[in-house]
Amino acid sequence: MQQIRSQVTERDGLFELEAGSDVLDSPRYNHDMAPTKVRERTWNKWHITALWVGMSICVPTYTLGGVLTAYFGLTVGEALLAILFANIIVLVPLTLNAFPGTKYGIPFPVLLRSSFGILGSNVPCLIRALVACGWFGIQTMFGGLAIHLFLGSIFEGWKSLGGTGEVIGFMIFWALNLWVVIRGAESIKWLETLSAPLLVAVGIGLLVWAMPNVSMTELLAIPPKRPEGASVVSYFAAGLTAMVGFWATLSLNIPDFSRYAKGQKDQILGQIFGLPLTMFLFASLGVIMTAASVKLVGVTVSDPVTLIGHIQSPVWVAVAMALIIIATLSTNTAANIVSPTNDFQNIAPKVINRTKAVLLTGLVGLLLMGHELLKKLGLIVSDVSLETVYSNWLLGYSSLLGPIAGIMVVDYFLIKKQQLDLAGLYRDDVYPAWNWAGFLAFGVPVVLTLLSLGSDAFSWFYSYGWFTGSALGGIIYYGLCVMRAQPSAVKTAV
Repeated sequence: MQQIRSQVTERDGLFELEAGSDVLDSPRYNHDMAPTKVRERTWNKWHITALWVGMSICVPTYTLGGVLTAYFGLTVGEALLAILFANIIVLVPLTLNAFPGTKYGIPFPVLLRSSFGILGSNVPCLIRALVACGWFGIQTMFGGLAIHLFLGSIFEGWKSLGGTGEVIGFMIFWALNLWVVIRGAESIKWLETLSAPLLVAVGIGLLVWAMPNVSMTELLAIPPKRPEGASVVSYFAAGLTAMVGFWATLSLNIPDFSRYAKGQKDQILGQIFGLPLTMFLFASLGVIMTAASVKLVGVTVSDPVTLIGHIQSPVWVAVAMALIIIATLSTNTAANIVSPTNDFQNIAPKVINRTKAVLLTGLVGLLLMGHELLKKLGLIVSDVSLETVYSNWLLGYSSLLGPIAGIMVVDYFLIKKQQLDLAGLYRDDVYPAWNWAGFLAFGVPVVLTLLSLGSDAFSWFYSYGWFTGSALGGIIYYGLCVMRAQPSAVKTAV
């Protein structure tokens, strides 16, 4: 006989839900969004380290140094320091927002129900989902190019397909990504675990290939692309904000992964071991490889797929492209499909299950890349480049996501004091449908950020968007929650 009321039990600091009909029959619940059972929390610190290695070693990371030197006016040394510092900084919201995922086994959208409301959680969820779908499309474009070059190294006639071959490669890689995620969290865990050491070996191999062709002294001495005599502070801070923005998305939806961690120690150590050093080293590799590319292949090439495509040996091109495909797959599945899959389910859990949500994610990502795909097929002509979209997004979306991160941390640690009603997060009778404190705390920093775009005096608010947004969002949310609680406290005292 099915129990009516849900029961919550605790085992060594980890909470588990035995769902009753009050939760099972709720429109806010489905099996894929349910809290993980303690026995399902199998990821130790090395699995989480592998997750971050797998996500960090990708084409966009490789190009970060070039983005900072070309668009943010930093020297090579300043760019690499910005990348290192940014990833140390982003560990803070990543680790803090991972806590409730590990403790309660809940994914990101369910956690948001505490700070934005049961229905209101869909707004920040969809903002996060749209960004992830865009990145899914961009990464799939890189993966598709790698498949195209891989097939071209094996079948001579494939090269003549040109842009059409790239589009076919895109669709193959697109389908492969969706298949991995549909299979579930365990398939992602093993993909990341198996690919991490392989990707590290690839990085070492590329470094050995490039180092004889580049002088580090000369590379570090290249002057920055900023006005002569200009202070480095503002340029460095803008670059730092952009680099924080690189993982601003994961600092929100990290509960999607930490819900599988064995304990808090595992998620903390795994993130510390896996993120900052991997990002720094692979971005450094990108800088070195780009500098060496002139001697290696005769032209300056800023992305590894195109660089390896210049190699004359078909065997080495095939091997290298296979490894890049694995690297991009490990990044894309974890960083860009898991989150929107959960986010789309949150809209209507009884209607949208994981498989439907994965397919919806794939469709949105495909549509967002439609312009680029049509260009490759020769059906339209456009000067808008994928690189321009990529570099502009880094700063822009971090400004939007910062307030959400601040609100989540303040809500869980200061307002709720790490105590959530686990069953209540899946019903309509504990938390409000819309938590307007969350929306006001989110809206004010976003409006100020948009207004600052048209003001020279307040341009710093946009340039440092993630920092200003997360701090202001958290402060406003705390203040609104405290003020809302005061009348009830006074009434009780009387």
